[in-house]
Amino acid sequence: MTLFVLFCGHFINLISHVMKNDSLAFKVYSELRRKILSNHLVSGIRLKEDYWSTYLNVNRMAVREALNRLLGENLIVFGKKGGYFVKSLMPKDVKEIREVREIIELGALRLIFQKHDQNGIRELEEICDDFTTMFKREYFEGACEADVRFHETMIDLSGNEKLKQIYHLSNIPLFHQKLGQTQVHMSDYEHTDEEHRGIVEALKNNDLLKAEEMLKKHLIRGEMASLNLEL
Repeated sequence: MTLFVLFCGHFINLISHVMKNDSLAFKVYSELRRKILSNHLVSGIRLKEDYWSTYLNVNRMAVREALNRLLGENLIVFGKKGGYFVKSLMPKDVKEIREVREIIELGALRLIFQKHDQNGIRELEEICDDFTTMFKREYFEGACEADVRFHETMIDLSGNEKLKQIYHLSNIPLFHQKLGQTQVHMSDYEHTDEEHRGIVEALKNNDLLKAEEMLKKHLIRGEMASLNLEL
């Protein structure tokens, strides 16, 4: 009986340790994934285990587990001389990202239109207000987060669980890799604000064609800006 009790105690401690590490790893994974997808961590930047361990107050094993998960999702790569780096996007990647986002988000837009969900449209409008406030205060990280939230909310408002799963599992980044605090980049934020509001306004006016037109324009401009090209 004593050996059985000792075994059970050891097993419970082991499970607790694994669950704790998994929880910490998920904390790191979620934070890094969010920063990569909103491009706060730009292509080519190295993700150092010791830095993120200290920054997020977790052990290095949790950081390593999170990095390996991101590696499996193809969001980061392992360097030739070691270390983890945010994956750099090639022009072909950027084009394919825009195409996939256009397919998914246009589908979500049509579902939102069919529902005539005025509360959902107001939610999108509030996110637009947050975005405007952030970039006008030159809090660009907050503006990028609001941009991510706008598109994720569009997907959520579709009410289609399968579409949500496809979107969230696809790890599609937005086009903010080259955004900074220059006047040119400030102009990009202004265009984004106008386009988001144009989509919302079209939904309020029950004008699906206009909403689709604004969304396509928004995504194509994002692709061109990411490649440093002009429309």
